[in-house]
Amino acid sequence: MRALVLLFFLMNLDKLLKTGHCKETQDQILTITPKTQKQVDILKNITTQYETALWQPASSHYIEEESEVHLFVPANSSQTVKDLLQKHAITHTVLLANPNELIEMQTRNDSTDPRSSSTFYERYHSLEDIYHWINKTQQDNPDTVQAILIGSSYEKRPLYVLKLSLNNSTNKKAMWIDCGIHAREWIAPAFCLWFVQYALSFYKLNQEITHILDNMDVYILPVMNPDGYHYTWTTNRMWRKNRSLTKSSNCIGVDLNRNFDANWCTEGASNEPCTEIYCGAFPESEPETRAVANFLRNHKDSVQLYLSMHSYSQMLLFPYSCTLDEAENHQDLLEMVQEAARVIRRHYRNTYKYGSGAKTIYLAPGGSDDWAYDLGIKYSFTFELQDRGRYGFLLPPSHISTACNEALIAVKTIALKVIKKTEASTSPGQTD
Repeated sequence: MRALVLLFFLMNLDKLLKTGHCKETQDQILTITPKTQKQVDILKNITTQYETALWQPASSHYIEEESEVHLFVPANSSQTVKDLLQKHAITHTVLLANPNELIEMQTRNDSTDPRSSSTFYERYHSLEDIYHWINKTQQDNPDTVQAILIGSSYEKRPLYVLKLSLNNSTNKKAMWIDCGIHAREWIAPAFCLWFVQYALSFYKLNQEITHILDNMDVYILPVMNPDGYHYTWTTNRMWRKNRSLTKSSNCIGVDLNRNFDANWCTEGASNEPCTEIYCGAFPESEPETRAVANFLRNHKDSVQLYLSMHSYSQMLLFPYSCTLDEAENHQDLLEMVQEAARVIRRHYRNTYKYGSGAKTIYLAPGGSDDWAYDLGIKYSFTFELQDRGRYGFLLPPSHISTACNEALIAVKTIALKVIKKTEASTSPGQTD
């Protein structure tokens, strides 16, 4: 009898799924475009009151009419969310039906998977692996790579910056690259590793990287948010913030990219600890933010180029994000990202939007690039790497190579222009 019941269930499973009488058994990513203000309000309520994770935009605060929303919906919330959307005539499509399979693919260790032949830099790596890589990179390149401990995270994990110094010129200028300020943006730390490997391998072999490294040292922070990154590997792949505790709330974490002292906690950030864009108790309240800010304050005379790597949406952004005001050298910054986007398109056929953060996306105060710019680092940028939403934060390992090469070509394009500008401004008869 039991066998017959099981057989009947299996024969009718497809019908049950189609008629909605069987609950979803998989997490999904939905894409939703609200058409009216009422639908915007309902969608905001869904994203804050139900167990979901907003991928795009970063917070319900930014949801507006005719603007695409990407929403991660766990299996246990799926039917409720879809029923609510249907009830209010809000159309949706399934962007990703198999996020768990993608997560498994991302975290698979190739050493136990003989079918895979991808290289180390075409895989995602756990925090432990990245720390091991930092140590090994320094040991293998003692004359050119130095690991600098700039502080520790809330949970006391070390924050290591790698300094690449490929020649012994005195008074060299420098660039800064940080990755992984938002925990779930795995392609960012992958790029930091990729860049180091490329720089060390192609110095003296590639004319552009040689010219850059002859003129600039490079400071690279592979994972700015180690607690959050570790948490995405062990507990919740969709986590964004750091993991600090707040006295006034049970909610955990601060958005480190709202915690810098640049129009801190104004429109575009939140003082509510449970939101994804919580600005923290005060500017630089978080040890991760404070460590980066202190390091850059101590090196502001040498660091001329600031780069922060994020994902996703394929954008090349510059200050300001915290205000609609234009930066003093807006035209220079615009020309640099315009050229970088053009070179990416020529080489990889991928389109990147570009412009100042506030006008290209939305107001986002407390960001690292605005703060660095106000500190005096005149060339300050945020890159949003691949993709545009097909995979979002779950970009498959097979896409790492192209994503990193696109970012690399943009970094090289901008760095060469910064060197040229600096040389021109310090030439005889020129003023800075």
